[in-house]
Amino acid sequence: MKGNHDNYASIFFQRILNTMIFFLGIILSLFLVKKTIFLIQSLALHDDKTSYYSLVEGILVYFLYFEFLSLVVKYFQNNNHFPLRYFIYIAVTAIVRLIIVNHEEPMTTFVYTLAILTLIISLLLTNLRFVRDD
Repeated sequence: MKGNHDNYASIFFQRILNTMIFFLGIILSLFLVKKTIFLIQSLALHDDKTSYYSLVEGILVYFLYFEFLSLVVKYFQNNNHFPLRYFIYIAVTAIVRLIIVNHEEPMTTFVYTLAILTLIISLLLTNLRFVRDD
């Protein structure tokens, strides 16, 4: 009898989780559309006031939205499972954005690049045939 209640509870909470991730996907889609409009306007109305750093930062934020949205898609395609490599992609993109935005301190930038190297090595390890889960 107890196992039956546990099964209902897991189904109930899995449905709540799926619903919330679905709404997160909608919100990310709206932000992606908003960022697309912003980037098109920035490129079309480019003047000397528009910084190339802010433009590159906007593009990287765009890719972060895109990667998170891809993660939501993969969640539903992979039977409610998040592939680890997508989190690594997001982390690398976020650190690259951080380096572009905050690059005044050389030692900090070096530490960030070491973090990227560590993530890339872990990505290579996860992409080995015997470790890969999707």
